[in-house]
Amino acid sequence: FPFRLFPLREHGMNWRAKPLTCQEIQAFRKSKEVMQRFIRAYQLMLRFYGILLVNEETGELKRAENWAERFQNLNRFSHNNLRITRILKCLGEMGYEHYQVHLVKFFLTETLVKETLPNVKRSALDYFLFTIRSKWKRRELVHYAWQHFKPRGSFVWGPHDKLLKYR
Repeated sequence: FPFRLFPLREHGMNWRAKPLTCQEIQAFRKSKEVMQRFIRAYQLMLRFYGILLVNEETGELKRAENWAERFQNLNRFSHNNLRITRILKCLGEMGYEHYQVHLVKFFLTETLVKETLPNVKRSALDYFLFTIRSKWKRRELVHYAWQHFKPRGSFVWGPHDKLLKYR
């Protein structure tokens, strides 16, 4: 039957692919082989996007050598943003919340600070940010986005009074 590289507990664009069950997720997470394959698939997709996983333990990322060419592809084809959202959600399902944080921060940095991915900015803010499961980590990233968003007064992803007081 059809399967997904990054399965979720919700239906995606492929109507034939069945959503994961909680039991399947638990079975995947208990299998060392499945989890190693999952990380390899994650690294493969990252390389496709021009990103390298620097540290498997922490989830730290950096630009790959071919980043400029791959970022052109990301800027040109918005369907990649749906895939990235799916990957982020799947990372959370598989217990890699720390990987989620690094990937979202990577995209926030590239879109808001370095301004290399202008066409990914809305997805990073509207979708990627809100895949983060930890409320505290999500708040941290919203604050980071707010700090780098221009013009700051147009930032709509969090209350400005609370962002000003955030520590």
